[in-house]
Amino acid sequence: MATMKDVARKAGVSTSTVSHVINNNRFVSEAVRIKVEQAISALNYAPSALARSLKMNQTRTIGMVLSASSNPFYSEVVRGVERSCYERGYSLILCNTDGDEDRMNRSLESLLQKRVDGLLMMCTECYPPSPEILARYPSIATVIMDWAPFNGDSDIIQDNSLVGGELATRFLIEQGYREIACIAGPQDKTPARLRLAGFHRAMAAASLSVKPEYLVYGDFEFSGGYQAMKQLLMLERPPHAVFTSNDAMAVGGYHAIYEAGLAVAKDIAVMGYDDIELARYLCPPLSTIHQPKDDLGELAIDTLLHRMVNPDADQQVLVLTPELIVRGSVMAR
Repeated sequence: MATMKDVARKAGVSTSTVSHVINNNRFVSEAVRIKVEQAISALNYAPSALARSLKMNQTRTIGMVLSASSNPFYSEVVRGVERSCYERGYSLILCNTDGDEDRMNRSLESLLQKRVDGLLMMCTECYPPSPEILARYPSIATVIMDWAPFNGDSDIIQDNSLVGGELATRFLIEQGYREIACIAGPQDKTPARLRLAGFHRAMAAASLSVKPEYLVYGDFEFSGGYQAMKQLLMLERPPHAVFTSNDAMAVGGYHAIYEAGLAVAKDIAVMGYDDIELARYLCPPLSTIHQPKDDLGELAIDTLLHRMVNPDADQQVLVLTPELIVRGSVMAR
């Protein structure tokens, strides 16, 4: 593999001149520029990103650790993050924890060893990243996405899941529903716990009791929602409405309702959470709580870049406001 010294030797110039031509950061005569470009072409030379990053002490790379799954919510957030990175001249390296603590910490160590300029973490498990690993790289700017509580100095961006769960449940109550069930997410995930708490708070505010059999748990995946809805439909008195703690489980629930020979909205109302793109294309379209996923990605990158420039700034905790999206899956009684 050709080096910059090889190019300089072939063109009969210094390595600094070759660097000026490649980076276009200093005046070089047209004749010399042509000689250097011809040497680069003849030797098939490609500049070393590693060497450049070591010289400039930055890689123009952002690392992101997340718990990816079949849930489209994550891919939509990543799309917003990647777009924001591209628009700001950065590359993105993704690592999936698959919900495993050891894998999360190994991915974290790997990204930091690769000298990423900043780090995004979107892992909603109850366990935090290894403080020992973070302590070895104290200068790396870090933003935690949708993960709380977190005992650290990193900036935090999170959805107000408590308010969102309450908003979703209150809407069902306002539409005249009283027999309301909840398909809660896994309780080792903070957003799932808060959405369930919001459900209970709205029911209590309306003086409505929650039947024990009306509270079931899923895994934030399509299959979990399908199994949980089947469980509810097998009850002697199935609920009239169901708040599912995310849209992926709502999609699974739709299928269970269809298999039971029932119709969403007509026989049982379904309320989701996240407002994934698929939600509007279901039949009927899913009423849900909107999370601004593109805004979340852009805000995360901008917060991270601000932290990289201002490492001593006070910690920021940014809370996104959920929004009710009314569609056809909930009819007034």
